Amino acid sequence: MINLFTEHQKSYSDRVETALNQYLGQLSSSQLTLAMQYSLLAGGKRVRPFLVYATGEMFGVTPDKLDAPACAIEAIHTYSLIHDDLPAMDNDNLRRGKPTCHIQFGEATAILAGDSLQTLAFSILAGEQALPIESRMKMIQELAQASGASGMCLGQTMDLAAEHQHINLEQLKQIHHYKTGVLIQAAVRLGLYSAGASAHQYQPILDKYSQAIGLAFQVQDDILNVIGNTEKMGKPQGSDEQLEKSTYPSLMGLTAAKETAQQLYHQAISALDQLPMNSDALRSLAHFIVRRDN
Repeated sequence: MINLFTEHQKSYSDRVETALNQYLGQLSSSQLTLAMQYSLLAGGKRVRPFLVYATGEMFGVTPDKLDAPACAIEAIHTYSLIHDDLPAMDNDNLRRGKPTCHIQFGEATAILAGDSLQTLAFSILAGEQALPIESRMKMIQELAQASGASGMCLGQTMDLAAEHQHINLEQLKQIHHYKTGVLIQAAVRLGLYSAGASAHQYQPILDKYSQAIGLAFQVQDDILNVIGNTEKMGKPQGSDEQLEKSTYPSLMGLTAAKETAQQLYHQAISALDQLPMNSDALRSLAHFIVRRDN
């Protein structure tokens, strides 16, 4: 499974990297675009583009039709990381093994780079002529909802409010759902929507899969924040504890948190078992999420 994930991940990462470079190359050269490029092309696991490509290809969609939604969701994700690292948010100095955007370019430029990546995402989707207008509109609506006040931004707000507070597991699950899960679900849905209306019947199954891996991803993040290696993770180990954040290990213990991640993995695989097409790439990603060390 790991080899299969690595094979797909390399192919998808190279593809989305090339496409992102092309979109950035259409912008005027400035300190702002340098900051956008610095964060957007800093590497990372590219989990969300992986989900777009893997889901779309599962339904027979060619990769050239998946480049735009894959780039759009990665632009949204990167904007969220830039803003999440700011002093007013998590105040992190390291991201993907490099100084965070505001450390490298200053807070004002970092804020504007995040804003510009957000608008770039919707510009990419709106202008993609390889996809029918109906599919593009559905993707734009999905991405807007997943990233705004009903999705990721709501999760960020809930996460900030929970700092230095004691919350229960259900509240923590809600934070993770909105902060991380909805954008992972959106990535799967963007791949699904690229296949047209005939594929929409499989959305409930794929939603079960994406909800399971979305939560598993965050549970594993919580675990790595306790036992991970800063150099491997590319961000500070122990930062959650410094901010007195409630996490799965802090609320249920490290062993139980690891067991929860495994349970979520099995839920994701059980959902994929209901699909009549080859879902090996999605299976390999679920396996990677609960086994990763960064």
